[in-house]
Amino acid sequence: MLENYYLKPQTIDRIRANWLAEPIERYVTWLHDRGYAARNVFSRVPLLLHFGAYAQSKGTKAWSDLPPHVQGFVGQWVRDRGGNCRTERARNSVASSVRNPIEQMLRLVLPDFAGTGRGRPFPFTGQVPGFLAHLRDERGLRPGTLLIYRHSLRHLEAYLKEIKANSLRELSPTILSGFVTARSEDCGKSAIGGLCGVLRVFLRYLFRENLVPQDLSQSIEGPRHYRLSSIPRSIPWAEVERMLAAVDRRSAVGKRDYAILLLLVTYGLRSREVAALTLDDLDWERERLRVPERKAGHSTAYPLSPIVGEAIVDYLKHGRPQRADRCIFYRVLAPWDPMTADGVSGRASYYLHKAGITVPRPGSHTLRHTCVQRLIDAHFPLKTIGDYVGHGSPESTAVYAKVSVESLREVALGDGEEVV
Repeated sequence: MLENYYLKPQTIDRIRANWLAEPIERYVTWLHDRGYAARNVFSRVPLLLHFGAYAQSKGTKAWSDLPPHVQGFVGQWVRDRGGNCRTERARNSVASSVRNPIEQMLRLVLPDFAGTGRGRPFPFTGQVPGFLAHLRDERGLRPGTLLIYRHSLRHLEAYLKEIKANSLRELSPTILSGFVTARSEDCGKSAIGGLCGVLRVFLRYLFRENLVPQDLSQSIEGPRHYRLSSIPRSIPWAEVERMLAAVDRRSAVGKRDYAILLLLVTYGLRSREVAALTLDDLDWERERLRVPERKAGHSTAYPLSPIVGEAIVDYLKHGRPQRADRCIFYRVLAPWDPMTADGVSGRASYYLHKAGITVPRPGSHTLRHTCVQRLIDAHFPLKTIGDYVGHGSPESTAVYAKVSVESLREVALGDGEEVV
């Protein structure tokens, strides 16, 4: 693989003579397979050679002995080459640009290596090693829900470190109240309610395993959040058209995003459902789109709209990377990994902002609300609407039907007498 990037045989010989030659070449292959530009190879290979020389100077002789030297090398690199950094943020950026390639390479050659980035272990793994298995095996939580637990508990871990509480046995109602109060400065009621739910599950497990002397879950009281207290986040169809018009469909990213937005607003799909679509879910002969493994545990088959189908075909022919996997939507920049639910929602948020559309918490659910609201305004039965968007119960659909949004808009724009 090195021959694809380096013209001089002497350069290739020098790399292959290094004691890290095999991990480096394996890493170059990994970069190539994921669509990284050649400039990444040219900048990262010398960095890895420097790291290998640094580790050797510390007495390292085996690949398995490399991880303890990552932080020291990064620190030295920042001191030697980060002199022009005027802010802590700039220094952290330099450190990340050094640390990330090294950790990526180590993950390839050391299966048990976690690193400090996305591969970090689950919070409190050292003190509560069985909690992740409890969530996954006993409670049967989905990977997306596990990410919510990881995110929430990571904040708790950081808070306990900040107040110098070294053990979970030091937890108390006062500490927990302080943590929830601190998080409420950055989160809304709904997010704090979810955080409190995570804490209650975590605290009950700690008590069950005799890791804390008392059950503190009863001391967690989240904010009251009334189910029908908010207005649905739908937007008028004129704004949907404005959002779609803001997509530059001449580029690969525009072709991909246009197809994603049409799927969201036409079928009311969740971001997770769009990200999970594969080529096998498209039945071109019968003009059907299948959405498997929905939130309620079932699958749905839709007629494939000609407009949606044309947008997907345009992306598959002229925008999708040439990948062997069956996923439909991929990142347009390296690494060429399949899009995630957050990525899908982020693209919806981007185009809502680009079109100048103001809505609370813009994202993929804005378009899901819009799809449901149009069906409600067309007087479809709630059962039919619920089946269409994959709701498990009528109560879920009723949330969208709690107000007549178009009537409210007429009241706001006129005197409202006819509506009343």
